[in-house]
Amino acid sequence: MNDEKDYDYEKLAKAGKVSFDALQYAKGLVRPDASLLEVSRKIEEFIKGKGMRFAFPVNLSINEQAAHYAPLANDETCFTENDVVKVDLGARLDDAAGDCALTVDLTGRYAKLVDATEEALEAALSTVKAGRPLNEIGRAAESVAKKHGFNPIRNLGGHGIEEGELHASIFVPNYDNGDTTVLLDGQVVAIEVFLTTGAGYVVDTDQLQIFQKIGPASPRSEDTRDVAAFIDDNFGTYPFAMRWLSERFGSEFKIRRALNELAGLGALETYPTLVEKTNGIVAQAEKEVIVGKDSCTVVTK
Repeated sequence: MNDEKDYDYEKLAKAGKVSFDALQYAKGLVRPDASLLEVSRKIEEFIKGKGMRFAFPVNLSINEQAAHYAPLANDETCFTENDVVKVDLGARLDDAAGDCALTVDLTGRYAKLVDATEEALEAALSTVKAGRPLNEIGRAAESVAKKHGFNPIRNLGGHGIEEGELHASIFVPNYDNGDTTVLLDGQVVAIEVFLTTGAGYVVDTDQLQIFQKIGPASPRSEDTRDVAAFIDDNFGTYPFAMRWLSERFGSEFKIRRALNELAGLGALETYPTLVEKTNGIVAQAEKEVIVGKDSCTVVTK
């Protein structure tokens, strides 16, 4: 058993099932001319309709965007037939969180990339068991990527998941990075593969739509105290979307000022939209698993 934390596996299974069902629902929503904002809201309504909260904002990242694009309240972006769309989402039941992702190719030209990413994920999953070094999981994914002529993204990957902490303890690489840290029996892990036609690295943009409160703060501004209290009451330490604050407080200026003050106090983590540094097309596939002695059990199914 994982010696760091115990898990409520029953709640985890429920959150995983809703996350998987939401992902399949989302796949049908992603089509040319569909609004990213409306797709996000429909996915959120689906998750809420199952009696759950969000583990993090729905990510709808297009083409060279690899992660962390969550539409703002006034976002008018629509999908087009030139888009390769990554959908990354998660439902949570109390502190049991699901996390899963897939890629939808609306172009008809990147099926090989999408299929290779799914194959690389399955190859990585086939290696997962207690005692397995992390670099060997990455090596399995990288082998598939190279076989098909793509590059794994080296500075993105999977992660440990603990109750109340979505990104915890370990980083699971998409390539052999030499990390010989081993998986533990009972550990909960997201195996998350990113492949690209580009160089294999992501960089930050100046787009900031996702945030996370990471500690207590005593802001001087009353507006900031109001925003901080709303974050604590509704999201706790889980990531949240700028749009969710806009729907509550209205004024983006007020919200940005409050978030800047919280960040200045060291109480806020920011998640900028990430893009492949050479503008290569990126595909993503992810499943959450429980590590077993001889294999793993997929939670998001």
